[in-house]
Amino acid sequence: MNRPLDGLLVVSLEQAIAAPYCTRLLADNGARVIKVERPDGGDFARAYDRRARGLASHFVWTNRSKESLALDLKEPAAIEALDRIIAEADVFVQNLAPGAAARLGLDHQTLRTRHPRLITCSISGYGSGGPAERRKAYDLLIQAEAGFLSVTGTRDEMAKAGISIADIAAGVTAYQSILAALINRGRTGAGDNIEVSMLEAMAEWMGFPMYFAMDGAPPPPRNGAGHATIYPYGPYDTADGGVLFGLQNDREWAAFAEGVLLRPDMAADKRFQGNAGRADHREAIEPVIVATFAAMTSAQAVERLERAGIGTARISDMAALWAHPQLAARGRWAEIGSPAGPLPALKPVSGDGWQPRLDPVPALGQHTEAILAEFALDPTRITKGKT
Repeated sequence: MNRPLDGLLVVSLEQAIAAPYCTRLLADNGARVIKVERPDGGDFARAYDRRARGLASHFVWTNRSKESLALDLKEPAAIEALDRIIAEADVFVQNLAPGAAARLGLDHQTLRTRHPRLITCSISGYGSGGPAERRKAYDLLIQAEAGFLSVTGTRDEMAKAGISIADIAAGVTAYQSILAALINRGRTGAGDNIEVSMLEAMAEWMGFPMYFAMDGAPPPPRNGAGHATIYPYGPYDTADGGVLFGLQNDREWAAFAEGVLLRPDMAADKRFQGNAGRADHREAIEPVIVATFAAMTSAQAVERLERAGIGTARISDMAALWAHPQLAARGRWAEIGSPAGPLPALKPVSGDGWQPRLDPVPALGQHTEAILAEFALDPTRITKGKT
């Protein structure tokens, strides 16, 4: 089966999460991704932890199906070799520190002058220009700058996301923009330059709270695992644990009041009509919900909620997610190779007519000699024994 991006060559000078996640998504769909790394340790995400059977969890997640090319870009011969490879590429991605690509002669103006069909993509914290251009931009810092922390957590304390949400937002934004540029190149024959900032990617994802609080209106309050504006929506304690559920409309409220709370009078109470009415009268509803669920086991609560047609969910930990029966039933797990041996991997979404690429996670410099030989480059001259 042909994959959508088969035959596409992507060269990426990448590290951490945002750019590696973008290029892994390209690789999932068939692109050949050559990942350029420093010989002395490579992508620093390789050393984040050793939790994935001796490998770094972030690195395993974002770097399968790639080829690792170790080059010391302080050496002119290595820069010349990289430029030779980029000349054959369709896409060049980099997320170096601001100004670093230009110092190496790998800025988009230089590259696209030499290679007009090339699509270049740079990912940074704040984008070029502006007062924040050269500021450091770790994921937590962008969560703060983009207002994410202000709406996440409890009423008493803000909280960061448990995953690298700003990096992921930037990686997905870069991925979709590269796909759009490839489609456009197919129409025009010309490459393009894409600039993605983590701040702007997160600002897009913050659209709901921004519009909610526009023109000086109060922002949505932090509400823990509940919802700032939809009610009731969130976790509740039971006699032996807890359940999580949510309501979206008056029909569900009536079913919940009658079938779960066993309070048909609350279904008919005009104070509780519309989400705004329920949210405005939380103090009258909340004690009834709390008392009802405290008197039931979790199994009893879920049975009553599902019988009433109310959306509910288990609160899974990571072990439960690995063992989730829905993922197993749909055959979503596969196996990939790695320097530590076979590892499980969640299959990417694909069409009915093709299967995603699920090739190994590379060891540092694993493909250096083969890649250099393929492009008629002398490995002994370029690597100087460093790989």
